[in-house]
Amino acid sequence: MKMILVRRFRVLILMVFLVACALHIVLDLLPKLERRAVRPSGEPGCSCAQPAVEAAAPAWAKARGRPGEPPAASSAAGDAGWPNKHTLRILQDFSSDPSSNLTSHSLEKLPAAAEPAESALQGQNSGGPRPRDPAHRPLLRDPGLRRSAPPPGPSGDSSLLARLFEHPLYQVPVPPLTEDDVLFNVNSDIRFNPKAAAENPDWPREGTENEDFLPTGEAAVDSYPNWLKFHIGINRYELYSRHNPAIEALLRDLGAQKITSVAMKSGGTQLKLIMTFQNYGQALFKPMKQTREQETPPDFFYFSDYERHNAEIAAFHLDRILDFRRVPPVAGRMVNMTKEIRDVTRDKKLWRTFFISPANNICFYGECSYYCSTEHALCGKPDQIEGSLAAFLPDLSLAKRKTWRNPWRRSYHKRKKAEWEVDPDYCEEVKQTPPYDSSHRVLDIMDMTIFDFLMGNMDRHHYETFEKFGNETFIIHLDNGRGFGKYSHDELSILVPLQQCCRVRKSTYLRLQLLAKEEYRLSLLMAESLRKDRVAPVLYRPHLEALDRRLRIVLQAIGDCVEKDGPHSVLEDDLDAEHRAPPGR
Repeated sequence: MKMILVRRFRVLILMVFLVACALHIVLDLLPKLERRAVRPSGEPGCSCAQPAVEAAAPAWAKARGRPGEPPAASSAAGDAGWPNKHTLRILQDFSSDPSSNLTSHSLEKLPAAAEPAESALQGQNSGGPRPRDPAHRPLLRDPGLRRSAPPPGPSGDSSLLARLFEHPLYQVPVPPLTEDDVLFNVNSDIRFNPKAAAENPDWPREGTENEDFLPTGEAAVDSYPNWLKFHIGINRYELYSRHNPAIEALLRDLGAQKITSVAMKSGGTQLKLIMTFQNYGQALFKPMKQTREQETPPDFFYFSDYERHNAEIAAFHLDRILDFRRVPPVAGRMVNMTKEIRDVTRDKKLWRTFFISPANNICFYGECSYYCSTEHALCGKPDQIEGSLAAFLPDLSLAKRKTWRNPWRRSYHKRKKAEWEVDPDYCEEVKQTPPYDSSHRVLDIMDMTIFDFLMGNMDRHHYETFEKFGNETFIIHLDNGRGFGKYSHDELSILVPLQQCCRVRKSTYLRLQLLAKEEYRLSLLMAESLRKDRVAPVLYRPHLEALDRRLRIVLQAIGDCVEKDGPHSVLEDDLDAEHRAPPGR
């Protein structure tokens, strides 16, 4: 009798174990089963309002078929919807990690409709390598974009911005471009095959079919999406030209293009999302975490502060007004967390972090190093959230970038100081170290120092350059989310590189003097430039006023250097054609 009871107990334990395993498997497969749900016939991929029968179903159970696919195809592709490490798409990395080239992978698989366009950019189709057409020309920049468009300005020629960009200091041309000076040129193996893209019915076109293609059968530059026009305009001297109309159009795209898929960006201390648009462009989304008027607490260390989405937006506009043009286009946007994030993501880890708060708002927190938990959740009102969208640079597989440690990097330690903080002759040491010993990289660092001081950004630990251009090129000003945190405090330690080196471009100095004049006041220019953004006002007014105050401090610092060492020693004359610095303007 005792043996029978023991056997029954063992069987009971085994049955409980099997039931628990089965329940675990069902819960794990639930998202996949939901994704297999089929849309009503006749409305495949429709972005309009759904019929009442679908609206009555819970939002969590709505179908997430791929846009443009018939229901059967969407269902058949269900198993491939979640991330697969063997089919990940390589994406460019906005982090400052030196290993960014190795870790910049998306957590999503491209929609089926997007794959031909993506492979076309690399001269392939989805079926394998395409035979190279000897008559096919490679991806080229359009030199006409540089001269044909009027200067940007929200009010036409009467605007303050338009008058600024018409000033002679903003008309200095870049040196003549050779094949080695453009990112994509005739010697490049990177080709954009418009025929493969044209076969895709979802490929966005403007005008008629005859207008899209040249007599050779290739796509005209005007038919390219704006993100691609931005990419092919990059050269050794600038991320984009002053009057390239594609930049303003790209800003509009960032704020209005339909979002087709979302994934978390790997790495980083705070949550960022990679968003893919209907025209296959991509952007980095930083959600709103603080209101405009919230200052960084005085006891916060710079490396523990929140990243601000509005700082990313304002940094792009400030960089353009300073005529550096080294920040990729950034625009603000209100995003529907349900329809534009949760219902389109194929990132299971992100999808699982959505919940409804006690206030009945939609929230999520994702996964990251520090601020990703229910205590730091991002919540909508009830499902609308504000954020910034930064346009991606060309894929690392197409245009490699090199990551450099900033010589004036902070210690990122609560007690230790960096070498530059204790050695007043630190700049002389830097100038004896490549690439700062022979190129104009030190002058670029001074530009970046001024840019960071105006924003109050203490978090410039690394910077990047395009590998193709070697050391004779500009610095890309990425990751500006810790700017504009304090309007009542000017962090003078950011200016130490300028004070130690006492070296700056003459063109930079003259533009700073121009922006300090009443008729071209920096705060007014920023206010006008930011007014066009969809989440305006972008900056709290005290931040705008702080820009004018900090600009005077910068000019005073340069003036002190000129008084000490003389103008010829301090100001690098990059305006004289005979002495113009290659990576300057």
